[in-house]
Amino acid sequence: MSEWYRDFFQGETLAVWRQAMTPRVTAAEARAIAGWLRPPKGGRLLDAPCGNGRLAVALAKRGYALTGIDLAADFIAEARQASAKAGVEIDWRQDDMREIPAEPPFDGAFCFGNSFGYLTQAGTAQFAAALAAALKPGARFVLDTAMSAESVLPNLEQRLWHPVGDRLMLVEHDYVAAESRLDTTYTFIHEGRAETRYAEHFIHTVAEIRRFFESAGFDTVALHGTLEGDPFAVGGHQLYALFERR
Repeated sequence: MSEWYRDFFQGETLAVWRQAMTPRVTAAEARAIAGWLRPPKGGRLLDAPCGNGRLAVALAKRGYALTGIDLAADFIAEARQASAKAGVEIDWRQDDMREIPAEPPFDGAFCFGNSFGYLTQAGTAQFAAALAAALKPGARFVLDTAMSAESVLPNLEQRLWHPVGDRLMLVEHDYVAAESRLDTTYTFIHEGRAETRYAEHFIHTVAEIRRFFESAGFDTVALHGTLEGDPFAVGGHQLYALFERR
């Protein structure tokens, strides 16, 4: 598998992401995360990977101490600007999502933005183990993904056009069954110019996702299909998997 994610998040990719993740979406997600994690007042939370820091900033404004980790230099630079503008202090780190600081331990963690599935099976197991080592016993972790097999396979279309703000995005999928991997080509069109990016996601069943984290030292608390807490079901477009550190 290529490490496509090392240069994917730049240029038009970031512009489209900013327009798709509106303040309303961010507020709803931050509210759900705080409710699911139930951190103590002023508790330490981990956002991995943090992207441009939109959720970390929203939760820091609620009074929590945030650490955000992301590999993309442009995202971390934008995150630093966002926290400075919001007047909150956040520990931003440009690093791999598997390189999680274990001390002092965190009171909760979240992985949002559909970034689960970037890594190989071994890499995902490393992420789960690093996460477990960084959380206090009883601390919770919530994973947001649209890439479970139960979401992807019933809804898979090979070619889709999406308007995103003032941009147009063409998404072309190729599912590699032998690898359980979704290869995707994105074409972003803006003001007559086109920019293309390529991505790969390993597709895991919900049971496989549970096993990654349960093997690392978590118990599964709930499998939600919406931010409001509705149960996840086959064909649901989003999975919010909530775990608790043993």
